[in-house]
Amino acid sequence: MIGIAGCGRMGAPMLAALRAAGFDARGFDIRPPIEFGPLAPAMTDDPAPFAADLKTLLTVVRDIDQTEDVLFGAQGFALAPRIERVLICSTLSPRYLHGLRDRVPAHVALIDAPMSGAQVAALEARLSFMLGGQPADLHAVQPLLDAMGVHFHRMGPFGAGMQAKVLNNLLAAASTAMTRLVLDWADSAGLDENDLLALIASSSGQNWFASGFNDIEFARDGHQPDNTIGILVKDVASALDAAPDGADTQLPEAVQAAIRALKARP
Repeated sequence: MIGIAGCGRMGAPMLAALRAAGFDARGFDIRPPIEFGPLAPAMTDDPAPFAADLKTLLTVVRDIDQTEDVLFGAQGFALAPRIERVLICSTLSPRYLHGLRDRVPAHVALIDAPMSGAQVAALEARLSFMLGGQPADLHAVQPLLDAMGVHFHRMGPFGAGMQAKVLNNLLAAASTAMTRLVLDWADSAGLDENDLLALIASSSGQNWFASGFNDIEFARDGHQPDNTIGILVKDVASALDAAPDGADTQLPEAVQAAIRALKARP
């Protein structure tokens, strides 16, 4: 059985995509199954039955604390009796990730598979995955990835995918902060938002956040610790945790502060 632990904005559509492709996939979440509508029959909030037949686990939880619960703590799925492989799909500190190899049983294949594209890409099964792991392990899970995504970047051994992801998200955070600032300044200048976004999409300021502004579910949100803008603050922290020794971190820290200061946009 393939299990997804953490069925929020990203995990739930990933589970739906796997099931639509014919995989025996089930979801675990601390919320009761009734909250998942059509996915409810495939969901449980009880770790015991979820772990019983679990062979491949995808973790799609928010942060390190929740990952600890899923792997070793309240759920402990890394020690499930039939577990064969674990894919870490959350965006976490690469330093933390490297430490998992000594804590997960040696027979369990570890793959880092963080994804990009926001909820809209998860819903349309066109995620981008940044992958790290042994080639044979990556080959074994490729059919699962094909069901959920369209772009697959094999970056190297375990940990390389996560390193690439935090660097990618550092750029995404910077473009998010600057795009929102530009739109606020445009308001003050009396420019139409959609006209400016169309200009940016075909000009030198083009970036993913601006180009997808009307489709990205969190594009207008202000910062809250528990929303996607808050996750960007966490992702920058993950990149900073893996910064090279002696690196100048002033610019990433400024981006993080700007993200933390965002207010909701009408």
